[in-house]
Amino acid sequence: MARESAETLALKGLAYLMNLPDSRDRFLALSGVEPQDLRERAAEPELLGSVLDFLLADDALLSGFCDDEALESRDIHMARLVLAG
Repeated sequence: MARESAETLALKGLAYLMNLPDSRDRFLALSGVEPQDLRERAAEPELLGSVLDFLLADDALLSGFCDDEALESRDIHMARLVLAG
């Protein structure tokens, strides 16, 4: 997977989380990111990696995201590896 594809997938994951209030609030609390800083930080590899880690840590959330995006969970794992460098 190309880095650009991994970043795009993580951004889609972030958008998915932002549409789920409970998951959004939990992600923001765990990541320490302030809601007003999300737009500025959305392209940072660390933030994108944390989005994928958050999805990977919750089977129901991961399944929902994969279903919405017609992805396999291995795609999320691969994107995380790419973003980790």
